[in-house]
Amino acid sequence: MREFSVPPVVTIADTTTLTDAIWDNARVAPETVSFLRRTDPSSEQWSPITAAEFHADVVAVARGLIAAGVRAGDRVALMSRTRYEWTLIDYAIWAAGAVTVPIYETSSAEQASWILADSGAVAAFVETNAHELLVSGLRDDLPDLREVWQLDAGGLDAVRAGGERVPAEAVEERRRQARAGDLATIIYTSGTTGRPKGCELTHRNLLAEVLNAVVAFGHLFSGAESRTLLFLPLAHAFARLVQIGVVTARGTLAHTPDTRTLLPDLAAVKPTFLLSVPRVFEKVYTGAKQKAEAGGKGGIFARAEATAIAYSEALDSGGPGLMLRAQHAIFDRLVYNKLRDAMGGKCTDAVSGGAPLGGRLAHFFRGVGVVVMEGYGLTETSPAVAANVPSAIRIGTVGRPLPGVTLRIADDGEILVRGDIVFGAYRNNPDATREVLDSDGWFHTGDLGALDDDGYLSITGRKKEIIVTAGGKNVAPAVLEDRLRAHPLISQSVLVGDRQPFIAALITIDEEAWPGWLAANGRDAGSTVADLAGDPALRAEIQKAVDEANKAVSGAEAIKVFRILGRDFTEATGELTPSLKVKRGVVHKTYADDIAAIYTK
Repeated sequence: MREFSVPPVVTIADTTTLTDAIWDNARVAPETVSFLRRTDPSSEQWSPITAAEFHADVVAVARGLIAAGVRAGDRVALMSRTRYEWTLIDYAIWAAGAVTVPIYETSSAEQASWILADSGAVAAFVETNAHELLVSGLRDDLPDLREVWQLDAGGLDAVRAGGERVPAEAVEERRRQARAGDLATIIYTSGTTGRPKGCELTHRNLLAEVLNAVVAFGHLFSGAESRTLLFLPLAHAFARLVQIGVVTARGTLAHTPDTRTLLPDLAAVKPTFLLSVPRVFEKVYTGAKQKAEAGGKGGIFARAEATAIAYSEALDSGGPGLMLRAQHAIFDRLVYNKLRDAMGGKCTDAVSGGAPLGGRLAHFFRGVGVVVMEGYGLTETSPAVAANVPSAIRIGTVGRPLPGVTLRIADDGEILVRGDIVFGAYRNNPDATREVLDSDGWFHTGDLGALDDDGYLSITGRKKEIIVTAGGKNVAPAVLEDRLRAHPLISQSVLVGDRQPFIAALITIDEEAWPGWLAANGRDAGSTVADLAGDPALRAEIQKAVDEANKAVSGAEAIKVFRILGRDFTEATGELTPSLKVKRGVVHKTYADDIAAIYTK
């Protein structure tokens, strides 16, 4: 199939904006608990914030922005970790008729300077003293930037206080003037290659995405019991989608900025669903396996894992038989319930995006009792294009187009998207805009994929990442890399081999899995990966993963050689974006000697 379209279930009126939900919630269900907010950073206590209280807070901050001279259409930057104040400020900026410009809290001075200058931000909220010092050092080069408020130094209270002289009617006037076609946010891409581009998204873009997605995802967002714990960076479009979705559907949203406290936070919040990137699901699985092995229960876990996967696979082919159901029930008491308890005890669903999840992991979690629904999208598409939803799941794909979206597969395999979710332009970059938006309104994603007869989309790679070997074979790295990362000991994998005689792989080892491997193999506990990169037992373990991955491709595409790197990729060292995507160009440059050594033996 070359094209598949799903009609919208919700259309967006010209007068509708993202802040309507805040006013509607306060009027219709004022006592509904919209947020759970940690009492203070060191506390395990969470306090409720009702829809009425959130509305009042949004109005107070919006009044402060107006008092500070922020006009309709002005850009206001927001540089902070994921926390209640992020969501509050986001909606207050919209209520004031302005435009939110997220900046990752880990951004460098160069990145922040570019985003502030390119967006023309007139004001900025920053979280920490370090952030304020970073922005203060850029002020001479940012003539448009008039105000900087630091959250940790009472900046938000100062904004509220400044707004006391502005009547609440001024906020209502800004809202009445706003339209669905107005710019809502400029999200700068993570920049796996080149300088980040600012994706301009309107209220209509985001509402077309959210309102249709809320219907498609059914029970995840509906009902008073719906709640989630958001821990991904809100500067990322994926987390922003869930923020808006939960607020719009009157669920309950909690925030946590630090994944190191994720387990106690999950226990306290008890989310009914989660969203995450595959790396987090991989770590949950790896951590459970390591804990079982350390406690002498590795064999039980291995059987439980195999049973969970078999049980999930059987759901797609007539249902599990009597014996499999009995085995599943036993392991549910012994293993699966503990995994669900670790996720808060009430979580039955999760949404995964940002990178491929892998069929084995998806089947494992569904067999455990947590359905992980994989989706696909880009910042330029607000962001979700397609997703597996509760009523239509096909593991191994990223689902069907969401309502209001049309997908087309071009002759060269590129995925094209059309619909109200597609952005209008890159900020101040008409050339880049023309490269991806054609005259018929199709957005050219740069990703390669295929549609099956039922409209389910599979991602096969990216056009710019295709490796062409010396023998002329085109190889899409994603297939092999995803399968390699499914191994609990492997953190990252990057295929190389462009214009070379064969495909090779750079492998990094998972730092959390490493101590367990050392203990299981009788190696010194203080040994680093760099110390043992050539260890026969380690190489044999990775070779098993390579052999398993190679089963998915032809001989010409298979990995012939791998090299274990001495350390993992990180955002701090430049190989990963804030959304944990690998920057291939940086990896190729940093490890040029390792790559050269592979082909000069």
